[in-house]
Amino acid sequence: MNSLKRTGIAASFFLAAFAFAGEPGVIDQSVESLTGETVELASYRGKPMLIVNTASKCGYTPQYEGLQELYEKYGEGDLVVIGFPSNDFANQEPGSAEEIAKFCRINYGVTFPMMAKVHVKGSGQSPVYRALTAESPEGFQGEVKWNFTKFLVDQDGRVVARFEPSVKPLDEQVISAVDALLAGGSPKS
Repeated sequence: MNSLKRTGIAASFFLAAFAFAGEPGVIDQSVESLTGETVELASYRGKPMLIVNTASKCGYTPQYEGLQELYEKYGEGDLVVIGFPSNDFANQEPGSAEEIAKFCRINYGVTFPMMAKVHVKGSGQSPVYRALTAESPEGFQGEVKWNFTKFLVDQDGRVVARFEPSVKPLDEQVISAVDALLAGGSPKS
């Protein structure tokens, strides 16, 4: 009876792990770009991604400049910066896709991939942000509290670091974490 009970418990853990593994992770998501095209995040497999919720009318909006510099510093071949505009915080991203794209291009010269506006929290939360905030390792989980929260995702699609909005894109914490990933290590965060 004891071995039967243990087998049942082990099977339950296995099934729970299998069910969790079946959930689409960050890298398994299909998203829409600002221009309306479907983007498979799996196309970035093998490259670290810095995923950021953005807004055009926020005190952190100047971070677009640092995000672009980071993207240029590493090049698209080594690090992909991906912006997800969101109007979830104080209506700081009210524009249309066309207005957001124009704002980013004219004011900050943004060339990194920008996705369609999403909800990063609440009942309408996008699947990408559900994966980032609820399905990532424990230390990185939790609701996004404001614009320009940054998630560093490794080459296999696992969240390995989270940086709150006050951490600028060119901060040593971010640079060190990206460099560690590119060197084949794991960031310390």
